[in-house]
Amino acid sequence: MNHENFLLNANPLVAFFQKSPREFTKADIMRYVAEHGIRMINFLYPAGDGRLKTLNFVVTDRAYLDTILSCGERVDGSSLFRFIGAGSSDLYVLPRFSTAFVDPFAEIPTLCLLCSYFDKDGRPLASSSEQTLLKAAEAFREVTGMEFEAMGELEYYVIKPDEERYPAVDQRAYHESAPFAKTNAFRAKCMLAIAQTGAQIKYGHSEVGNFSQDGLVYEQNEIEFLPVPVREAADQLVIAKWIIRNLAYEEGLDVTFAPKITTGKAGSGLHVHMRITRDGENLMLDDSGKLSN
Repeated sequence: MNHENFLLNANPLVAFFQKSPREFTKADIMRYVAEHGIRMINFLYPAGDGRLKTLNFVVTDRAYLDTILSCGERVDGSSLFRFIGAGSSDLYVLPRFSTAFVDPFAEIPTLCLLCSYFDKDGRPLASSSEQTLLKAAEAFREVTGMEFEAMGELEYYVIKPDEERYPAVDQRAYHESAPFAKTNAFRAKCMLAIAQTGAQIKYGHSEVGNFSQDGLVYEQNEIEFLPVPVREAADQLVIAKWIIRNLAYEEGLDVTFAPKITTGKAGSGLHVHMRITRDGENLMLDDSGKLSN
């Protein structure tokens, strides 16, 4: 990432430090907190239901900030995962500095960090979805010498009262524009907020699904990301869903990522594309631009 890309990056931490999030350190996070008046730290981590959970910390002094960033905090695993019993439920969540972003919804200046799970002995939680993904990527790397990258396509419906003006054609809303598409502005706000967390977005658009029923209009949207290492790809998706839901709540809208909300109408997919690289070179294509062997 060159100097101009740092300046244009939507994540304010990247623009401030002029370096990739993968290079963020604890000292960087502490400096940003001090110089930008951050008063709260939020740890975010996905539980068994797929939703991000939140643990809040008030920044009271430098020593306490250092402690929580270094040691994380204990959580009750039995309340987060059904497969963990109450008798052995101690887990720890430890922040990953590369995931830091400014909370776009908090009234109090707040910095959020995604966390990884560890057991009581300080080992990564083997049964976590993150570790399953990382172990699969490492096994692929060891066998092939290649890196596995991924990118998600997030489809969802936005539901709002039907204005009965400039109606879109049923199931013909692919790449539709306003005023026939009523939620394009909402999607744009979501995309900017997601990008400001550090996610790499390819584009967004209105999707095929569009219909009215019982005084409500249902509009399908898609946000597609760029290929990144697999853990970052997973992070992008879970943060994006969190952003979209929170922004919808603020604007009085409903959203659903359900694969099928009614019969006879387009369903929403969660497509994940892959790219295989070695030394930064895409090995999916040969020199002629065709699919490689």
